[in-house]
Amino acid sequence: MKKRIAVLGATGSIGKSSLDIISRDAGNFDVVLLSAKSNIQKLGELSKQYPSSVCILTDEKNGNENLLCAITETRPDITINGIAGSAGLKPSIAAIEAGSHLALANKETIVMAGQLVMKLAKEKKVNIIPVDSEHSAIFHLINNHKAAQNSTDGKENENSISEIILTASGGPFKNLSLEEMRNVTVKDALSHPTWNMGPKITIDCASMANKGLEIIEACVLFGMPCEMVKVVIHPQSIIHSMIRLNNGVIYAQMSKPDMRHPIHDAVYWPKTTPSSLEPVSFDSLTLEFSKPDIEKFPMLNLAREAAKKGELYPCVYNAANEIAVSAFLDHKIFFLDIPKITENVLQGDWTGDNFELENILRADKEARIKANTYF
Repeated sequence: MKKRIAVLGATGSIGKSSLDIISRDAGNFDVVLLSAKSNIQKLGELSKQYPSSVCILTDEKNGNENLLCAITETRPDITINGIAGSAGLKPSIAAIEAGSHLALANKETIVMAGQLVMKLAKEKKVNIIPVDSEHSAIFHLINNHKAAQNSTDGKENENSISEIILTASGGPFKNLSLEEMRNVTVKDALSHPTWNMGPKITIDCASMANKGLEIIEACVLFGMPCEMVKVVIHPQSIIHSMIRLNNGVIYAQMSKPDMRHPIHDAVYWPKTTPSSLEPVSFDSLTLEFSKPDIEKFPMLNLAREAAKKGELYPCVYNAANEIAVSAFLDHKIFFLDIPKITENVLQGDWTGDNFELENILRADKEARIKANTYF
């Protein structure tokens, strides 16, 4: 029986990669839903390519209510959420409520509402399968380690993992001084050395806010305190993340820097199936590692502080950063203003233990209003 698949953000980088993977094995997949934010021409082309799919536009005029209804009505077996930013939260929740497994590239879902989303997924008995290359790596490393443990002693050793190590390319500014970073342009920040992504996530990589979001996400997805989630700079982006066991041994996941690898693993999960994607070659391969420069990239420590405080602080970190990134892309602020604005917003009182969606969205809105006052 074919897997019924929804691809949200179908015209973006994740969506395009997802449809490429699906097209390579069309006999096993049925695309039932496609969404795009504003690229109506490309969505129209996709509707002809997948004539049985429901196609939804979620621009400002149309909103995402139609998308939420379509998720409920099409009831996909697996939903790939490649929507950028906080706009991906409600569709993630709708997918889980519809009983769909969630292949999640939208890290804001977990950063904003991790406790709510994880609880809902457990209640609905659906799996959240990370598609971010780093969290996909950790997800499979942990699951494979637990499976190996169970096969030898029949017991699951939950405390055997002592550390999660997220790798980061370092972005386009890893070799610049702090002084040199003061006058970088939007064009400079969009020139990522390794990955081809949308503008928002590319700017996040340049500021390392993306890695900050991933720290928060890893804590929630894998139930780890933030002290046990580390970051290492690895410019080649061949090792996508690592786990350290309590005996000191480190296990790493390696593949070419191609988002189709984690997407492939997500759509076929829990099976491991052959892939036609290019494998890593060791004929000419150099791997480098270094410690991130916290002074140059303060978004990392701001994320750790938000993760430690918990409550609504992770949601606010995300909201303030989104507003600051948008302002930078619009040439309203300088690049180094992004962490300044985020830090200023986080200094407010964002305590609160009510994690209902209404309260999360209220904090998100208030943080955005506050961030907008700084430029």
